[in-house]
Amino acid sequence: MLGVVAPHADDVLAPLPEAGQGFGGGHARGGSPSPGTAGALGVSLPGPEPRRRRRLSSAALSCLPAPCPPRIAQGSRPPSRLPTLVSKSPGPGVPSGSGEGRRGPAGRSAAPAARRAGAGAGAGAGAVPAAARLPGAGRRAGSKGNRAGPGHRAGRGAPCSAGAGGASAPPWRPWELGPCSEPDSSAPEEHLAGPAQLRAVFLHTEHERRKSKTVTQADMKVELLPALTDNYMYLLIDEETKEAAIVDPVQPQKVLDAVKKHGVKLTTVLTTHHHWDHAGGNEKLVKMETGLRVYGGDSRVGALTQKVSHLTSLKVGSLNVKCLCTPCHTSGHICYYVTKPNSSEPPAVFTGDTLFVAGCGKFFEGTPEEMYRALIEILGSLDPKTKVYCGHEYTINNLKFARHVEPNNVAIQEKLAWAKAKYDSGEPTIPSTIAEEFTYNPFMRVREKTVQQHAGETDPIRTMGAIRKEKDNFRVPKD
Repeated sequence: MLGVVAPHADDVLAPLPEAGQGFGGGHARGGSPSPGTAGALGVSLPGPEPRRRRRLSSAALSCLPAPCPPRIAQGSRPPSRLPTLVSKSPGPGVPSGSGEGRRGPAGRSAAPAARRAGAGAGAGAGAVPAAARLPGAGRRAGSKGNRAGPGHRAGRGAPCSAGAGGASAPPWRPWELGPCSEPDSSAPEEHLAGPAQLRAVFLHTEHERRKSKTVTQADMKVELLPALTDNYMYLLIDEETKEAAIVDPVQPQKVLDAVKKHGVKLTTVLTTHHHWDHAGGNEKLVKMETGLRVYGGDSRVGALTQKVSHLTSLKVGSLNVKCLCTPCHTSGHICYYVTKPNSSEPPAVFTGDTLFVAGCGKFFEGTPEEMYRALIEILGSLDPKTKVYCGHEYTINNLKFARHVEPNNVAIQEKLAWAKAKYDSGEPTIPSTIAEEFTYNPFMRVREKTVQQHAGETDPIRTMGAIRKEKDNFRVPKD
């Protein structure tokens, strides 16, 4: 793994995230890195260092590939002084012409201080990609010294027509820096420089170790395409017409490789929501493959050709696709429910960041009431056999939290043991089914007495809000 560029490395690093959104698909939490780590990664960061941590030697750093760029948690504002990324040359295994390692005017002005902070790191530590420079600098967002990109200036986008309820956006969170995965963990040791930051360096190519998977039914085929650090893209194929749709194509070249492998015609892009790790590849894909129809429920979705609303019907070959508006994670979030007429095969639903295996997305632009409606009233009313294809591989951490909520739930314990075995072999834990989620997903079990007792509530909606808040601050066990 050391010094080797993944086949789609340029594809991973090319898109730019919007301000307030992390690289690599996760929504990280954390504090500020140590000065030593900031210098080693070629990043100039503001603020005092709360705890001193040991700095890696130059010999150790020389073995590492290009580091994972700093990340800002979703819904957060960057600090008044944005990180300045500087580097003279690309790191090991990074093509010199790929755009990484270029220095702009800000990089030149901050270079001496960065070199002093990271003395001994040298060029062998690898360059931070130029694409990691955070957009949105210079756009005031109404708070002294804080800035945000264009996608977050207004807080919520225009809600889709499923009854977003006009709820106000959640408050801005402090600027946070953390590892590239395990976004719901708030363990202090993961907030600072050290093993977690070292681990983050390797996550550029971690998705290449995760295996793709094809789920074949008589009428449709779904190929799971791992992307970024823990995302999934899904190639939906109608076996009758060989027409295909792609769900959340953040890595366009990988999508086109899969299309070629299956010998199908790609006609449609189904975007669940506007976040970069889901919609960030749309504009590149429509240039590489012209004539695509791009659907989504939010005007913030890139390359959008048709904005859909609740119960909008689409076709992919002979497959029927029904749009389900599920606002909360974002105000324009859409799930896609796919069926085949006159078929006895189970349907499929692509849930993005609304429903995960044993979990749900954070309430960035919504309320507990909205998530309750999305999970219980909309997705929970689907055929129990419906296969659930979610946006991220968060299964193990989600199940650990579920075990914390219901320690005596046998279904959770069995699913966790199964998920660990799958993860160890590099296999996806996706899909689950709607029926299964009702047995171990605490957010779909908010009407159960055991979950309500844990939350100290008797109302399912208040229970939803309580366990989401607890999950946001949950320290994931290391077992």
